[in-house]
Amino acid sequence: MLDKMQLFGKQNEPPQRPGAATVRRPGEPAASPAPQPSAPQPTATAAKAESRPEALQGSRLIVGPDIKLKGAEISDCGTLVVEGRVEAVLDSQALQIAEHGAFSGRVVIDVAEIHGHFDGDLLARKKLVVHATGQVTGKIRYGKIVIEEGGEVSGDVRSLASEQTATPATAAEEPKRPELVGFEAVARPRPALQK
Repeated sequence: MLDKMQLFGKQNEPPQRPGAATVRRPGEPAASPAPQPSAPQPTATAAKAESRPEALQGSRLIVGPDIKLKGAEISDCGTLVVEGRVEAVLDSQALQIAEHGAFSGRVVIDVAEIHGHFDGDLLARKKLVVHATGQVTGKIRYGKIVIEEGGEVSGDVRSLASEQTATPATAAEEPKRPELVGFEAVARPRPALQK
Protein backbone atom coordinates (compact mmCIF):
# COMPACT_ATOMS: atom_id res chain seq x y z
CA MET A 1 0.00 0.00 0.00
CA LEU A 2 1.26 3.48 -0.84
CA ASP A 3 2.06 5.89 1.90
CA LYS A 4 0.03 9.11 1.43
CA MET A 5 2.91 11.31 2.50
CA GLN A 6 5.26 9.81 -0.08
CA LEU A 7 2.59 10.16 -2.73
CA PHE A 8 2.65 13.93 -2.32
CA GLY A 9 6.43 14.24 -2.21
CA LYS A 10 6.86 14.37 1.55
CA GLN A 11 8.65 11.84 3.63
CA ASN A 12 7.45 10.45 6.91
CA GLU A 13 9.58 11.97 9.60
CA PRO A 14 9.23 11.59 13.32
CA PRO A 15 7.75 14.69 14.95
CA GLN A 16 10.37 17.14 16.21
CA ARG A 17 10.19 18.59 19.67
CA PRO A 18 10.69 22.35 19.93
CA GLY A 19 14.32 23.18 20.70
CA ALA A 20 15.58 19.71 19.70
CA ALA A 21 18.46 19.44 17.24
CA THR A 22 17.37 18.53 13.73
CA VAL A 23 18.95 15.56 12.03
CA ARG A 24 19.99 16.00 8.42
CA ARG A 25 20.02 13.07 6.06
CA PRO A 26 22.76 12.62 3.49
CA GLY A 27 22.08 14.55 0.28
CA GLU A 28 19.53 16.76 1.98
CA PRO A 29 20.21 20.53 1.94
CA ALA A 30 20.77 22.23 5.25
CA ALA A 31 17.61 23.86 6.48
CA SER A 32 17.61 27.25 8.08
CA PRO A 33 16.40 27.31 11.67
CA ALA A 34 12.65 27.58 12.03
CA PRO A 35 11.49 31.09 12.73
CA GLN A 36 10.28 31.70 16.26
CA PRO A 37 6.55 32.19 16.54
CA SER A 38 5.67 35.85 16.86
CA ALA A 39 2.75 37.45 18.60
CA PRO A 40 -0.55 36.36 17.08
CA GLN A 41 -1.73 38.69 14.36
CA PRO A 42 -5.41 39.55 14.11
CA THR A 43 -7.08 37.63 11.34
CA ALA A 44 -9.05 39.25 8.58
CA THR A 45 -12.28 37.77 9.93
CA ALA A 46 -11.62 39.17 13.41
CA ALA A 47 -10.98 42.61 11.95
CA LYS A 48 -14.14 42.34 9.86
CA ALA A 49 -16.19 41.32 12.91
CA GLU A 50 -14.93 44.32 14.90
CA SER A 51 -15.94 46.75 12.15
CA ARG A 52 -19.49 45.38 11.78
CA PRO A 53 -22.07 46.96 14.09
CA GLU A 54 -24.12 43.75 13.97
CA ALA A 55 -21.29 41.87 15.68
CA LEU A 56 -21.93 43.44 19.06
CA GLN A 57 -20.05 42.18 22.06
CA GLY A 58 -21.52 41.64 25.49
CA SER A 59 -24.20 39.65 27.20
CA ARG A 60 -26.85 37.79 25.24
CA LEU A 61 -30.37 36.86 26.37
CA ILE A 62 -32.27 34.29 24.32
CA VAL A 63 -36.01 33.81 24.76
CA GLY A 64 -36.48 30.42 23.13
CA PRO A 65 -39.43 29.10 21.17
CA ASP A 66 -42.58 28.32 23.20
CA ILE A 67 -41.44 30.74 25.95
CA LYS A 68 -43.53 33.78 26.89
CA LEU A 69 -41.92 36.63 28.82
CA LYS A 70 -44.42 39.24 29.98
CA GLY A 71 -44.11 42.47 31.95
CA ALA A 72 -40.32 42.61 32.10
CA GLU A 73 -37.91 45.53 31.94
CA ILE A 74 -34.70 44.43 30.22
CA SER A 75 -31.60 46.63 30.33
CA ASP A 76 -27.82 46.32 30.01
CA CYS A 77 -28.25 43.39 27.63
CA GLY A 78 -25.85 43.18 24.68
CA THR A 79 -28.28 41.31 22.42
CA LEU A 80 -31.83 40.12 23.02
CA VAL A 81 -32.82 37.23 20.74
CA VAL A 82 -36.58 36.60 20.62
CA GLU A 83 -37.69 33.20 19.34
CA GLY A 84 -40.84 33.08 21.50
CA ARG A 85 -43.10 35.92 22.72
CA VAL A 86 -41.96 38.94 24.72
CA GLU A 87 -43.98 41.83 26.18
CA ALA A 88 -41.41 44.13 27.75
CA VAL A 89 -39.54 47.40 27.93
CA LEU A 90 -36.05 47.04 26.46
CA ASP A 91 -33.04 49.38 26.58
CA SER A 92 -30.08 47.58 25.05
CA GLN A 93 -27.61 47.36 22.15
CA ALA A 94 -29.23 44.88 19.74
CA LEU A 95 -32.57 43.17 19.21
CA GLN A 96 -33.05 40.14 16.96
CA ILE A 97 -36.55 38.78 16.45
CA ALA A 98 -36.61 35.34 14.82
CA GLU A 99 -39.12 34.42 12.12
CA HIS A 100 -41.61 32.91 14.60
CA GLY A 101 -40.77 35.36 17.38
CA ALA A 102 -42.92 38.29 18.50
CA PHE A 103 -42.14 41.37 20.60
CA SER A 104 -44.57 43.97 21.86
CA GLY A 105 -43.67 46.92 24.03
CA ARG A 106 -41.18 49.77 24.07
CA VAL A 107 -37.64 49.41 22.73
CA VAL A 108 -34.64 51.75 22.69
CA ILE A 109 -31.87 49.98 20.81
CA ASP A 110 -28.82 50.57 18.60
CA VAL A 111 -29.54 47.87 16.00
CA ALA A 112 -32.82 46.00 15.47
CA GLU A 113 -33.09 43.02 13.12
CA ILE A 114 -36.67 41.83 12.59
CA HIS A 115 -37.56 38.49 10.98
CA GLY A 116 -40.79 38.07 12.97
CA HIS A 117 -43.36 40.49 14.47
CA PHE A 118 -42.85 43.73 16.37
CA ASP A 119 -45.67 45.90 17.75
CA GLY A 120 -45.11 49.00 19.87
CA ASP A 121 -42.63 51.87 20.18
CA LEU A 122 -39.26 51.23 18.54
CA LEU A 123 -36.28 53.58 18.56
CA ALA A 124 -33.36 52.12 16.56
CA ARG A 125 -30.58 54.69 17.04
CA LYS A 126 -28.27 53.26 14.37
CA LYS A 127 -30.10 50.81 12.11
CA LEU A 128 -33.41 49.00 11.65
CA VAL A 129 -33.41 45.93 9.38
CA VAL A 130 -36.78 44.40 8.43
CA HIS A 131 -36.32 41.07 6.65
CA ALA A 132 -38.73 39.56 4.10
CA THR A 133 -40.75 37.78 6.82
CA GLY A 134 -40.70 40.74 9.23
CA GLN A 135 -43.69 42.85 10.25
CA VAL A 136 -43.21 46.06 12.23
CA THR A 137 -46.11 48.21 13.46
CA GLY A 138 -46.34 51.14 15.83
CA LYS A 139 -44.32 54.27 16.46
CA ILE A 140 -40.99 53.66 14.70
CA ARG A 141 -37.92 55.91 14.74
CA TYR A 142 -34.65 54.90 13.10
CA GLY A 143 -31.18 56.15 12.17
CA LYS A 144 -31.02 54.06 8.98
CA ILE A 145 -33.54 51.56 7.67
CA VAL A 146 -33.30 48.50 5.41
CA ILE A 147 -36.48 46.74 4.31
CA GLU A 148 -36.19 43.55 2.27
CA GLU A 149 -38.80 42.77 -0.36
CA GLY A 150 -41.80 41.34 1.50
CA GLY A 151 -41.02 43.09 4.78
CA GLU A 152 -43.83 45.23 6.20
CA VAL A 153 -43.58 48.48 8.16
CA SER A 154 -46.67 50.45 9.21
CA GLY A 155 -47.66 53.11 11.70
CA ASP A 156 -45.91 56.35 12.62
CA VAL A 157 -42.58 55.77 10.87
CA ARG A 158 -39.89 58.49 10.71
CA SER A 159 -36.14 58.83 10.59
CA LEU A 160 -34.35 60.38 13.55
CA ALA A 161 -33.01 63.10 11.24
CA SER A 162 -36.54 64.23 10.31
CA GLU A 163 -37.57 64.00 13.95
CA GLN A 164 -34.79 66.40 14.96
CA THR A 165 -35.67 68.97 12.29
CA ALA A 166 -39.19 69.46 13.67
CA THR A 167 -39.22 72.76 15.53
CA PRO A 168 -40.21 72.37 19.19
CA ALA A 169 -41.71 75.92 19.38
CA THR A 170 -44.32 75.16 16.72
CA ALA A 171 -45.13 71.83 18.31
CA ALA A 172 -45.61 73.43 21.74
CA GLU A 173 -48.09 76.03 20.41
CA GLU A 174 -50.54 73.47 19.08
CA PRO A 175 -52.62 71.65 21.72
CA LYS A 176 -52.40 67.87 21.66
CA ARG A 177 -55.41 65.85 20.71
CA PRO A 178 -56.33 63.16 23.28
CA GLU A 179 -55.55 60.30 20.88
CA LEU A 180 -52.00 61.67 20.37
CA VAL A 181 -51.05 62.00 24.05
CA GLY A 182 -47.67 60.33 24.53
CA PHE A 183 -46.46 61.05 21.01
CA GLU A 184 -44.43 64.07 19.92
CA ALA A 185 -46.51 66.54 17.96
CA VAL A 186 -45.70 66.92 14.29
CA ALA A 187 -45.00 70.49 13.17
CA ARG A 188 -47.72 71.39 10.69
CA PRO A 189 -48.24 74.76 9.00
CA ARG A 190 -51.30 76.58 10.30
CA PRO A 191 -53.69 78.21 7.87
CA ALA A 192 -53.55 82.00 7.80
CA LEU A 193 -56.37 83.75 9.62
CA GLN A 194 -58.94 85.47 7.40
CA LYS A 195 -60.09 89.00 8.36
